[in-house]
Amino acid sequence: MAKHVIVNNEEHKDIKIITKRSAELGDNIWYAQTFPQEFRAVQAHYPIFFSKNPETGQFLPVALFGFKHQENLFLDDQGWHASYIPAAVMRQPFLIAQQTITENGEEKQQRMLSMDMDNPRVSTEEGEPLFLPYGGNSEFLDKVANMLEALHFGVSDGTQFCQALTDMELLEPFTLDVQLQTGEKHQMIGFYTINEDKLAALSNEQLERLHKDNYLQAIYMALASQSNVRTLLNKKNALEAAAQPA
Repeated sequence: MAKHVIVNNEEHKDIKIITKRSAELGDNIWYAQTFPQEFRAVQAHYPIFFSKNPETGQFLPVALFGFKHQENLFLDDQGWHASYIPAAVMRQPFLIAQQTITENGEEKQQRMLSMDMDNPRVSTEEGEPLFLPYGGNSEFLDKVANMLEALHFGVSDGTQFCQALTDMELLEPFTLDVQLQTGEKHQMIGFYTINEDKLAALSNEQLERLHKDNYLQAIYMALASQSNVRTLLNKKNALEAAAQPA
């Protein structure tokens, strides 16, 4: 169970964060949330699809790393093999917490840097220190804070992006049937993609709205990224072939 605490330089002066990538540290995930501002970097490596929250009905964009639960085809004993890792993965074990403060007699919500103390990346023995010996923020912690700030606004923009796609009825469910060279079959369901026919049929006014909000480019990058399914399949086939007896 997660144990979230607000980061401070007294209680956490000796805390370090392990930054290497491994399954033991929680990187054996098959997808993670992404957002339009990082689509350009994400689409160079990973397919981008959309996931729907069954309770709220809201969509969010996700980067796909594998074909099934706990499968990350970019991960092996040597680390994560891609030049870009989505911010939602990189931010672990940190997140932004909301704390109520009183300013000039008025209560306000302030964003604070929070950390999951039960996350396996949290250590006192190895990793990147959070604070300098005299108590100031380390360069690592400053980078984390900047990344979380970008992630906070990116996720918010991603919500608006998905709402625009929903309003224009551009998202549709799809099923991905994958057959490996060994004959093994996988069926991936539960994700959504952009309907290209409906996209092509949008009015000039709708296209202008998407362009004005910088979403049109994000749409085309998401569509282009789906060619990376072949990259995943090649990685999966190579992994299966290596596991076969000689």
